[in-house]
Amino acid sequence: MPQGDYIDLHRKRNGYRLDHFERKRKKEAREVHKHSTMAQKSLGIKGKMIAKKNYAEKALMKKTLKMHEESSSRRKADENVQEGAVPAYLLDREDTTRAKVLSNTIKQKRKEAGKWEVPLPKVRPVAEDEMFRVIRSGKRKTKQWKRMVTKATFVGPAFTRKPPKYERFIRPSGLRFTKAHVTHPELKCTFCLEIIGIKKNPNGPMYTSLGVMTRGTIIEVNVSELGLVTPAGKVVWGKYAQVTNNPENDGCINAVLLV
Repeated sequence: MPQGDYIDLHRKRNGYRLDHFERKRKKEAREVHKHSTMAQKSLGIKGKMIAKKNYAEKALMKKTLKMHEESSSRRKADENVQEGAVPAYLLDREDTTRAKVLSNTIKQKRKEAGKWEVPLPKVRPVAEDEMFRVIRSGKRKTKQWKRMVTKATFVGPAFTRKPPKYERFIRPSGLRFTKAHVTHPELKCTFCLEIIGIKKNPNGPMYTSLGVMTRGTIIEVNVSELGLVTPAGKVVWGKYAQVTNNPENDGCINAVLLV
C-alpha cells in the first residue's frame, strides 16, 4: 500500500473523528465567503479572470434552472358542471384550471428537433487524425502544437491570418472553397452559388468554428439570384444546404438545398 494513504488506512480501521462531518460542512459553508473576499480584493488580470469565471458559472446555473423550472399554464376545465348557480359575468367565460407544464425552452427545443429533414441524416464520423496533420515547428522541429487541416474549408472574405508563428490551425489556400454546386430537389436543377457560412459540421463545434466542410455539413448559400421570395414578397437572401460529397477528394462541393 502506498505510504501516502496512511490517513485512509487509519479511517478504515478506526473510523472518522466524531466532529468530522460537522467541520466539513462548516468549511464548505465558509468557502463561499472566502471566494467572495478574494473576488473583491483581486486586481488586474487576476480579477478579470475571476470575474469572467464567476459570470460563466452564474449564466450556466441560470440556464439550467430555467430549463428545469415548471411554468403554470391554463387549460380548459372538464365538462362536468359544478353544483350551484354561476354568476352572470361568468356565463360566457370558459372555466379554466391551472396546469403545470414543461418550460417554454424545452418545448421550443422539441419543436425545432424535427424542423429540417436532411438528405443525409447519418454520416460517418471523421477521426481527428484524419482531419488534422501534425506540423512540427521550432529550430529542432520538436514542437508539435500546430495542426494543418486536411479537409475542405470555408474562410470568410473578412478573415485575416494570424502571424504564421502563432497560427495553431493552418487552413491551406488550395483547400479553401467559396462556391458550391447546389441542387434544388424540386426544380431538379443545379446552380453554382456562393457560400455565406458554415451552419453546422456533424463532427463537432470545433470543426464548425474552423469552417471545415465534410460530408453531411450544413452550409448557408446565397440564393438571391434564384429569385426565391417569402409569402410576404421579400427576396430570400440565404438558405441552408447539405454537403453530399467528399470535397477534399472531388475538388468541388456538391450540396442539396433544404426546402
